[in-house]
Amino acid sequence: MAELAEQTAKLALNDKAPAKAGKAKKGSGAPAPQIERPEFIEHRNRIFEELYQIQQDKVAKMPREPIVVTLPDGSTREGMSWETTPMDIANGISKSLAKRLVIAKVNGVLWDTLRPLEGNTNLELLDFETEEGKTVYWHSSAHVLGEACELHFGCHLCNGPPVENGFYYDISVPEEFGRAVSQTDYAPLEHLATKAIKEKQPFQRLELTKEDLLRMFGYNKYKVHLINDKVPDGTSTTVYRCGPLIDLCRGPHVPNTGNITAFAVMKNSASYFLGNPENDSLQRIYGISFPDKKMMAAHKLFLEEAAKRDHRKIGREQELFFFHEMSPGSAFFLPHGTRIYNTLMSFIREQYWQRGFEEVVSPNMFNVNLWKQSGHWDNYKDDMFDLEVEKEKFAIKPMNCPGHCLMFGMRDRSYRELPIRFADFGVLHRNEASGALTGLTRVRRFQQDDAHIFCMQSQVKDEMRGALDFMSMVYGTFGFTFALKLSTRPEKFLGEIAVWDQAEQQLRESLDEFGAGWELNPGDGAFYGPKVDITIRDALGREFQCATIQLDFQLPERFHLQFRTGTADEMSGFQRPVIIHRAVLGSVERMIAILTENFAGKWPLWLSPRQVMVVPVTGVVYEYAEKVKQQLHEAGYFVDVDVSADTLNKKIRNAEIAQYNFICVVGAQEMEEGSVNVRCRDDVGTKAKGQTVPVTAFVQQMDVLKNAKSLESKLA
Repeated sequence: MAELAEQTAKLALNDKAPAKAGKAKKGSGAPAPQIERPEFIEHRNRIFEELYQIQQDKVAKMPREPIVVTLPDGSTREGMSWETTPMDIANGISKSLAKRLVIAKVNGVLWDTLRPLEGNTNLELLDFETEEGKTVYWHSSAHVLGEACELHFGCHLCNGPPVENGFYYDISVPEEFGRAVSQTDYAPLEHLATKAIKEKQPFQRLELTKEDLLRMFGYNKYKVHLINDKVPDGTSTTVYRCGPLIDLCRGPHVPNTGNITAFAVMKNSASYFLGNPENDSLQRIYGISFPDKKMMAAHKLFLEEAAKRDHRKIGREQELFFFHEMSPGSAFFLPHGTRIYNTLMSFIREQYWQRGFEEVVSPNMFNVNLWKQSGHWDNYKDDMFDLEVEKEKFAIKPMNCPGHCLMFGMRDRSYRELPIRFADFGVLHRNEASGALTGLTRVRRFQQDDAHIFCMQSQVKDEMRGALDFMSMVYGTFGFTFALKLSTRPEKFLGEIAVWDQAEQQLRESLDEFGAGWELNPGDGAFYGPKVDITIRDALGREFQCATIQLDFQLPERFHLQFRTGTADEMSGFQRPVIIHRAVLGSVERMIAILTENFAGKWPLWLSPRQVMVVPVTGVVYEYAEKVKQQLHEAGYFVDVDVSADTLNKKIRNAEIAQYNFICVVGAQEMEEGSVNVRCRDDVGTKAKGQTVPVTAFVQQMDVLKNAKSLESKLA
């Protein structure tokens, strides 16, 4: 083992293997060269066959005893330990259930459907429609993609996880392949994947010691690194085989590759091993799969619609924002995009005024000692921008909470002042990897509707109720539905378990009283406290996490925050406040991306950067058109006048394409009456010929829509 460890330690992750002899065609557009079946496939298989037989012999010798299998409805089935499988139970219930079955859950643990049960069991049978079933289905599909990649590229596999909408595999393409992955590889990969699916290759599970793992994967420096990093000496983990592929994997998996009905390669990109730019550059290939071909067709239609709504596309077309290589991950908001940005912040500011929040302004840069005191430096420093100033290390803030703690602690506080609600739109920076930057949804520079509530423990429920009501009102205004999850103590956390338990219980009670229904999300809380994560659903049914409400007992301790309780006892006259971290929009940039795609660029009047276009019929009424523009501008609306040489119909069409909420056509009659002929974007009946109304009445009607924040631009 020591000799093997010494050999594997020499495998570097930041250099390229020397090119092997052989001719390769260059050029990204060239078809893939024929790659011989890699020798490492047979090497792995020899070791697998040897050790798999030993495992099977052990299973055969295990004592068979009657067991009881309890289903979620309380009914029971009889079985035999080390023989009865979840698939046997499913077949005993119905053939259709067995056919749909993706994975089982045995005593709360995910379990292969063909793996024998070992004792009395609480059994759940999960299909693709469940979140866990979908995750396993896509994980198994990633193995099929990995098999195709090895056979097509002769590559070394790295990571192949399921993700939110499918799966991917990171691969290291050998130099003899001659080029990077391109779209020309998609069809050959899908052909190999389809072949594997038709063969109905079983997923076979094998438990291996660390020494055997290193022996099996010694040819692949990436797997060696993962084994040395994730598998402690003297322990074991599992691999899975399907066809020629054997991969390091905890599982579980679908019964066989034939369970995968529809499979497609979707896109490719570059990546780094473990996401670290100092490591090797890899190729990432994304895929999607479904148990039904109709689901695949529906998914592709969904992607076509999503592409039309892509905020990056609409952002360019409507001149809302752009990005530049001189400042990666930082958006340049143009005038029309800034109108949306400012309107969103004004909307939240109105709510702050009504709900008793006080807006503050805090510094952008702090000495790292602040971040060490808060605990962020140990947990978050890799995501922070730091710099040296006069031989002292400083960091640009990625969040506002430590600065707000300094504000609370700048003088003595009394219980009479609580709750104190600090709100801050300060600019934040996070050092996201360049490969992770995605339009406005993942940026390095952003602003949040960030607020921190300092309150007494007895006020937590009321403040939580207020925060949930705030969130519900904002999302209702946008037309979003939402789901709530309580995220509890993670593996890495600050503070005492008893304090965490108390905080989680208070959140449970607040959520129960809110009455909207919620789910438990174990282990996904922030390192300083549990939180409520809010997931919204847009017009396409996509889910996004934006708002968060977090309870924090740790920062008040770290910053020695206290308030006078009003008791006579000098020693016990102070208590720690509780901090509630909350944001509704979350990142304003990300919310603009979501709203852009949700509305498909058809902004509701109150949020629209282009509210009215005035279209004069002839040059005779240009002066009147400008007068109408000025009237509407003074009423607080974004108005333009089209005095171009285009025809009337062309002007109207241009305004429709630009998504103006209202088009006001003015001619001699309108000039004489002081009126406008209004066409409403969202009212089909007015597009051929609008309704003529006095300008003052038009303003009043728009005011009603704007103040109500109506999602449709239809006049009463």
